[in-house]
Amino acid sequence: MKQLLAWTIRTTLRPALSPKTPLKLQRFCSDAASAIVLGPRGYQTKKQIIAQVPTLHIRPKTIKSGLGILYLHGGGYVVGSSKSHAKLAAQIGHVAQAQVWLLEYRLAPEHPSPAAIEDSIAVYKTLLAYGQDPKKLVIAGDYAGGGLSLSTVIALRDAGLPLPAALVLLSPWVDLSLSGNTIKTHAAQDAMLSEDWLAWCAKNYCGQKSATDPTCSPLYADLTGLPPVLIHVGTEEVLLDDAKRLAEQTEKYGIPTNLRVYDQVGHVFQFHAGILKESNDSIERIGQFIDKHTESI
Repeated sequence: MKQLLAWTIRTTLRPALSPKTPLKLQRFCSDAASAIVLGPRGYQTKKQIIAQVPTLHIRPKTIKSGLGILYLHGGGYVVGSSKSHAKLAAQIGHVAQAQVWLLEYRLAPEHPSPAAIEDSIAVYKTLLAYGQDPKKLVIAGDYAGGGLSLSTVIALRDAGLPLPAALVLLSPWVDLSLSGNTIKTHAAQDAMLSEDWLAWCAKNYCGQKSATDPTCSPLYADLTGLPPVLIHVGTEEVLLDDAKRLAEQTEKYGIPTNLRVYDQVGHVFQFHAGILKESNDSIERIGQFIDKHTESI
């Protein structure tokens, strides 16, 4: 099944994720890929506008009192939406028994950095103004959304705002300069991402900034005082070194760090929850991690 899923991604989505593909088609194909993703049973969704940011509010069948997740989707900062990520976000909300706010932050190249961070902060502040307890709120994201989650919490800390209870980062992209060894060593086995496309995404998102600017690449940021972080990544992806190097950094800063590397699975393999046992295991562990860091409130 792993091989079949990898082949499906390699032959359908990967060709679309190319600098040569018109952006509108990239975005269409990214959203269409959700057709092979399974969601949990019994969840409800409602479109909202929060702080002028389109947001999908996801309510699982069971919700623990006051528990929420702010989810930032992946897509290299240029593609991705509530369509592409609703089922994945719902799976995480289901196991955590938490309502989820899935943001449609502004995308590059139309809106380069720091537009996405500004949108995430605006929604976070509004949720707190509505009465959401930050100690019962987790920020989560995959791929670019993982990097954005980290950048958002750094910006919240710098602004002196209350921090969320924890961070959940799935295959996070935290070094837009592409200096990790696995960008090249794992190029053949990554079914989804190519170095060419990543470099194109980075250029579009960073705009006039350097790719090593900490607001673009939070691997290079001061991580002092951040909340506990969970990082899950697969062995078959070019961003493996991003995840490993980030875990080294968070541990260096004394942040409780939960890194797990899953064997023989690829980029954001959690999309295959309900199909692959590794995906199910990751989702379950995310639920346990969220429970652990919000239960004592």
